[in-house]
Amino acid sequence: MTTNKEILILDPGNAFGLERRTNPFINDSMTMLDQYDLAKTDLSSIQALIIPEFVDQRFLAKHKGLIKQFLNDQKVIIFCGHLYIDWLPGASHFIPKTINHYTDYALTILKDQGIFAGVNPDDMTYNKGVSGFFARGHHPIPADAEVLVTLPNNEPVTYIDRKTTKGTILVHAGKDLIWYYKQNKTTDRISEQLLQWIHLEIQALHQGSKNA
Repeated sequence: MTTNKEILILDPGNAFGLERRTNPFINDSMTMLDQYDLAKTDLSSIQALIIPEFVDQRFLAKHKGLIKQFLNDQKVIIFCGHLYIDWLPGASHFIPKTINHYTDYALTILKDQGIFAGVNPDDMTYNKGVSGFFARGHHPIPADAEVLVTLPNNEPVTYIDRKTTKGTILVHAGKDLIWYYKQNKTTDRISEQLLQWIHLEIQALHQGSKNA
């Protein structure tokens, strides 16, 4: 199987993804692929792989060599969800947040440019008055990772790893960032800004720099 798109989104095939398969947000640079077709797909033209929260991680663990090679070809992987099995280089397993009060889910944006530019942290923390929809835990970071968002006690919700491989890994311990839109809040900016970041990161990798 081949594709001439630049960004590939794995489709877990779950019921939550029905709307996404026909979503107009998918543009000319993006395509969706059944997760189980990954190993038999020509990825030579793909520069970024978006792996969503409901992906079959045991399947990816069987193909972790493919994941590692993809990154060492100076490409980008975005993973959103709770890692519980080893398949993503440098990443550690998800640790749930211990909750004593709803404010324990309060988020802090450490880098207010790029993906989270103009986003109000309260819009991330709360949805219809309920906290915890954006993230309910964290992944311990690899050495020299760039942390973008934290929970209280500096627990890293979202980070970028440009050191573990020759490529770039963005890990987010929560819901898929690529589908954050149509909420009528500042979080509507996240999806489009993530796409912009992906394209800039691809460009930086092609130029031999990983400081986008």
